[in-house]
Amino acid sequence: MRKSALLSLFGVCFVFSVFGQNKIEFKEFTLDNGLHVILHQDNTTPIVATSVLYHVGSKNENPERTGFAHFFEHLMFEGSENIPRGKFFEIVESAGGTLNAGTSQDYTIYYEILPSNQLELSLYLESERMLQAKVDQVGVDTQREVIKQEMKEVMEERPYGSFQKEIPVRLYPNHPYKSPIIGSAEHLEASKLEEFMEFYATYYKPNNATLSIAGDIDYAETERLVRAYFEEIPKGTIEPYRPNIEIQKLSNEIEDVVYDNIQLPAIFQGYLMPKKDHPDTYALDLLSTYLLSGKSSLMYKELVDKSQKAIQAVAFPNDLEDGGMFLVLAIANMGVDVDDLNVAIDEVLDQVKTNGIDKNDLQKLINIKENQIINGFGSVANISQSLAQGHVFYGNADYVNTQLDLFRKVTAEDVKRVAQKYLDKDSRVVLKYLPKPTDATE
Repeated sequence: MRKSALLSLFGVCFVFSVFGQNKIEFKEFTLDNGLHVILHQDNTTPIVATSVLYHVGSKNENPERTGFAHFFEHLMFEGSENIPRGKFFEIVESAGGTLNAGTSQDYTIYYEILPSNQLELSLYLESERMLQAKVDQVGVDTQREVIKQEMKEVMEERPYGSFQKEIPVRLYPNHPYKSPIIGSAEHLEASKLEEFMEFYATYYKPNNATLSIAGDIDYAETERLVRAYFEEIPKGTIEPYRPNIEIQKLSNEIEDVVYDNIQLPAIFQGYLMPKKDHPDTYALDLLSTYLLSGKSSLMYKELVDKSQKAIQAVAFPNDLEDGGMFLVLAIANMGVDVDDLNVAIDEVLDQVKTNGIDKNDLQKLINIKENQIINGFGSVANISQSLAQGHVFYGNADYVNTQLDLFRKVTAEDVKRVAQKYLDKDSRVVLKYLPKPTDATE
């Protein structure tokens, strides 16, 4: 069946289904090779989303070989023993679908959204990727150049983009999170084909993967197809590296200047958050919404509207498996001193630490979060990926149904407490982004 695979199928492209209930029903099982499978049936629209989440991200890399997980996000589209090089996108798009992938510090995910009569095609493609992806010198050389260009665009040419490496390297002194997801060009240049092959053999195996399928499916038929395409894949025999490192909290504030190709200065503040599954992450999430979620938020009103010290302000939590990062940033208005902007940000944060928030504001924040979560149910792609992440990072795919209750348990006192505890000036990173000086000789 594998070699005669479905490479010339066609269909109609549908993008999203409408999910009409608040509770996500699903079934799950685990194959003998360790692949965990989650199925969600939604027959309202004839589309299906297939996701494969591999529990490997930038934190699993050799510190002398950073960027491998992101590299494989690209390399796994090169093809396989049976799929011609570079044909993944063409095959899916000709069948009326879309596909993509993403890499984080903790995981890599691949997915396809297709007409439901093309479910078998997505299973074939992902099983080929898992069993016998094309990891050869041609693909490595091709993607190495692609990623080097991406590094230049993201880290050098995009204004303020270098914060993605400048904050983590200071905030995580003893943990692999200090390396940017995109990695180092020097490390990729120095890497040999054998190193890429070993990384593939270690992490892209069924016992390190979760397959999640959501959409217009029949449970029994889908399980039959999953077993037909994935049961034959042998489990990995190399133990994946899982860093067991307690992240060191900074004992003093780190303040640095970064010169960039920008016109307006900016302040970036980075604070250490607890682990992804810690109860405080829900209060921190609501805190970030309170600080900056639209023009009525506290930071926007104080920094943009009233004092006009900033033209833009952002606050968001990046929750991670071993300990995340709470980021606050603001871009200075014309003529505003960057140090004054930093003081103004601190004054806003101090308001929350001192006064907290009232119950009405808290209820508004919970309502916003409820809308976000329920709106996510309208996409089978979101459901598919959320089920997989719930299983891997919270130990239960049913997390999609319980997370809103965890937000509802947050009190106004919790928001004030986490602001005081985690937005600590004595253990943060502050970066002052300044325009690069012009050369007086030019």
